[in-house]
Amino acid sequence: MPFVTSADGTEIGYDRAGAGPALVLVDGAMCYRAAGPMRPLAALLQEHFTVYSYDRRGRGESGDTQPYAVRREVEDLQAVISAAGGSAAVYTMSSGGALALSAAAQGSGITALALYEPPFVGADPRYTAELTDLLAQGRRGDAVALFMSRVGMPAEAIAGFRASPGFATLEAIAPTLAYDDAVLDPGKVRPEVAAAVRVPTVVIAGGASPAMLRDAARETAAALPSATLEVLDGQTHDVDPAALAPLLVKLLG
Repeated sequence: MPFVTSADGTEIGYDRAGAGPALVLVDGAMCYRAAGPMRPLAALLQEHFTVYSYDRRGRGESGDTQPYAVRREVEDLQAVISAAGGSAAVYTMSSGGALALSAAAQGSGITALALYEPPFVGADPRYTAELTDLLAQGRRGDAVALFMSRVGMPAEAIAGFRASPGFATLEAIAPTLAYDDAVLDPGKVRPEVAAAVRVPTVVIAGGASPAMLRDAARETAAALPSATLEVLDGQTHDVDPAALAPLLVKLLG
């Protein structure tokens, strides 16, 4: 498995597959290459693109040099794009969209963006404070449960997850929940970021997603001068790669 070295020396693990124009996939919260939607999506896209999937810092095979700063994650994405030849289209899931917008605002070699439901749903200072406190106490499982509750998971389902063997993998990357919270601050696209994003951008919403996420997608597209909105009928935030891949080929191919 190859690595790239980010500007602060952090090793970032990534995969490369396929042939065609470069496409970098950026995960959202609680996901990385071995646990998330990007590998099955990459398998469907590699006939059309050279697909780069990577572990965001603090997850999977990537390092986690401290202290954390959003600009360091931007540099990680820039390093992956450099490994892709210096320019690439970028597809993002959820909070990964906020990271990619920050990168695109700085140039970074991004040629086009497709953002699936970036959760710009407003700031929640109480969540930020509680998450910070739980992580400071080392209560990683409680931090994951707090995040699950915030995104609407019922208490019974959270309890089931906590009792499952796979919950340990989520606890291992719990500190990155604070990273995603920082990336999304202040809960909407910053005006200076929106003004600086000049590449073609498509914001995608699931037609069956909660109204809050559909509204956030619409408002994000409206905030970006070069963006359009697409609705993927019947899909939710847990989008089916088989439904998404043809749209990405159409939009980014």
